[in-house]
Amino acid sequence: MPDGNLVLNPMDLSTGFAYGAYYTSGTNENPEIAGQRLVYNESGYMFILRKNGSRQDLMPPNEVQSTTDSYQRVTLTFDGMLTWYSIPKASISNGWSMKHALPENICITNKNFRADVGSGICGFNSICSIGDDRRPTCTCPKGYSFLDPNDMFGSCKPDFALESCERYAERSIRGEYRLVPLPNTDWPWNDYERLDPCSEEDCKNSCLKDCFCAAAIFGDVNNPAGCWKKKAPLSNGRRDSTVIGTAWIKVGNVSISNNSISTFVSLPPPTTKNKVKYLNKALIGGSISVNLLLLIAICFGIFFIYHKKQQKVSNEGQRKTLREYSHVHYFSYQELNEATYGFKEELGRGAFGVVYKGMIRGGGPSICVAVKKLDRISSDTDKEFKTEVNVIGQTHHKNLVQLVGFCKEGDQRLLVYEYMSNGSLADYLFGDMRPSWIDRVQIAQGTATGLLYLHEECSTQIIHCDIKPQNILLDEYHNARISDFGLAKLLVLNQTHTNTAIRGTKGYVAPEWFRNKPVTVKVDVYSFGVLLLEIICCRKSVCMELVEEEAAILTDWAFDCYLSNKLDLLVNDDMEALKDIIRLKRFVIVALWCIQEDPSLRPTMRTVTQMLEGLAEVPNNPPCPASFSVTTQH
Repeated sequence: MPDGNLVLNPMDLSTGFAYGAYYTSGTNENPEIAGQRLVYNESGYMFILRKNGSRQDLMPPNEVQSTTDSYQRVTLTFDGMLTWYSIPKASISNGWSMKHALPENICITNKNFRADVGSGICGFNSICSIGDDRRPTCTCPKGYSFLDPNDMFGSCKPDFALESCERYAERSIRGEYRLVPLPNTDWPWNDYERLDPCSEEDCKNSCLKDCFCAAAIFGDVNNPAGCWKKKAPLSNGRRDSTVIGTAWIKVGNVSISNNSISTFVSLPPPTTKNKVKYLNKALIGGSISVNLLLLIAICFGIFFIYHKKQQKVSNEGQRKTLREYSHVHYFSYQELNEATYGFKEELGRGAFGVVYKGMIRGGGPSICVAVKKLDRISSDTDKEFKTEVNVIGQTHHKNLVQLVGFCKEGDQRLLVYEYMSNGSLADYLFGDMRPSWIDRVQIAQGTATGLLYLHEECSTQIIHCDIKPQNILLDEYHNARISDFGLAKLLVLNQTHTNTAIRGTKGYVAPEWFRNKPVTVKVDVYSFGVLLLEIICCRKSVCMELVEEEAAILTDWAFDCYLSNKLDLLVNDDMEALKDIIRLKRFVIVALWCIQEDPSLRPTMRTVTQMLEGLAEVPNNPPCPASFSVTTQH
């Protein structure tokens, strides 16, 4: 901040508005020695450098690990924690471990900082608590449930009928509600009434009789006899042993079903017998012309409903084959047009269509999505569309992109995916800056794990058929997520191969595609081998513009460098990779086994995964792979 204070704020993604800070460094108390900049140095220390040259450490010095023995990174994670991670260079397969995080307790930090707007760390009506892993967990109070069951940081909705003050005045309705105690819990802001002094029983009764009261907080560290009444929605909820007092939240005595609607309707006062008689006479004495108009309107309505029903039957028929196999959401074209603001922001384009950024707004928090719009509808693209919905609809894995929904309306074909904030692996690998070696290792292992799931751990074995860096997306932590299943093939139980037309992309297609041989999961292994070499070298598999002609075809160049023991040439003197020479050599050998001309010589993805992680021995001296890198695209 301009005053020298380091702050962390929740932010509204749609507008960029910053809510009240949940962490402040406090380096703004004296302008002469205020904070000047945030420093993360090569020794692993992160601190705020003050104007006078002194520093304020953000991580205790005794917790800082040597960068000689470990890789380190600091990440602002999705839950708002500034988190320090490390991983020993000697045992990278064990994964990253968290060493420190700020703030130490994000649920109760900055108690004196008012947050009059926003829901807090968790959603509205939710309660934040810190787990054993020092990360926040959001829960709904009894009588409430998450608005979006898939969003565990979202808002909570009441599972009972909402109150009507008109009905609340009636004595009968008071028996429909009760108060549930929540010890060491508070929603600290937005009080609308305070009772002081007050007994706990009087506090409860006051809330129970008040149609505006959603919860009452009795007692705190400064006033054990105070009562604070809260309106819905409740914000900044927290539960912690340091919170003094008890929250009493109002819930229904009888929960409503998911299919019922929590709405009160104001009914008119009872009519007298005279009014009923008058109404009957008025109806009987209606003019013939009005009845005739009514009859015409009914006929027109029947025709209109029949016509719309026929259209609906047609659309349902078109969607039937998709809904039978998929559990994803169906969107109308209008919904996706609005979600993408008229298909305004383009994320990328491929052979069959364009991908746009969008925002899905439902009952809960908005979700950022990527909408793939197929622009050339043919029998091939329609088949690809159905394949992608049916394939991804039955998969769920941390290394696969999740399909959120689809649209098949008339000639429109759209697929809705979760949005990957770091784009494609192609952009990451082949950009101006070379990614770190440790990041590349993680991406290679993640992609291999995703393919292993498709080949061996899915209910139906799936051959992806188009593994390439453009189809590997990266989430906010640069985890690899396999996408684009339009060319995928499903193998039924006990089926080991399939016969099909050539599929895939130039440079990644296995030799058996061109030899009229049965296609197995080993075609994905071949494509992964080419991809692995690209990850190792940060260059494309075919690069004709290189000065060294012998390096143009990456698969050939990799084998030559391996034979001559010149891996430094292969990675273009990447010192970080060369310091990890044992792993580098292992990865190169694994890639060379994957791209063998004979499919039987290629390892399975399970073996590949184990070899990459150092859990299985890697056979030396792989045969020379035949180069099929310049074959034509399907």
